[in-house]
Amino acid sequence: MKLSIQARNMSVTPAITKRIEKKTETMGKYLWPETEMQVKMRKEKNELRVVEITVPMGKNVILRSESADENLFLAIDKALAKMERQIRKHRTKLGKNLREEIPDVPEYIEEDQGEEEGGRKVVKQKTFPVRPMSVEDAAIEMELLGHSFFAFVNIDTEQTNVLYLRKDGDLGLLEPEA
Repeated sequence: MKLSIQARNMSVTPAITKRIEKKTETMGKYLWPETEMQVKMRKEKNELRVVEITVPMGKNVILRSESADENLFLAIDKALAKMERQIRKHRTKLGKNLREEIPDVPEYIEEDQGEEEGGRKVVKQKTFPVRPMSVEDAAIEMELLGHSFFAFVNIDTEQTNVLYLRKDGDLGLLEPEA
């Protein structure tokens, strides 16, 4: 596993690097050797330390965890614990095919563009690969990513659908109509 550590508004000390490396050693058994784990840390104005971890896990899967705490080491521990749970869950539920073949790292592009649309600005544009999947698989992917919505190609209808988390905690599905 390849580890990338970045920090904003703070410095990465050897103690921080050692802590992250020690905590990620156990995750290595769940990941391919060429998998890259990105750890981004930042100090907020309210003295919170935010740790964000991103791991591409194969063709259309990116796992992400985030934690914030006043103590940087607690924030690191919490974010890594979340990530380890997600990796284990992904490998047991969705990873049967990944054990047989080496996963491809998903290609996605993030561009900060200031295009205007109806008074509001598009401040971020993201391109991501989609693959056909069932609604149940899409719900699992959405949960693993920690997002409130997920766009996917429905394997039954072969149309792009959006699965979203409703305020009452249930899921909603948007299906296009011609």
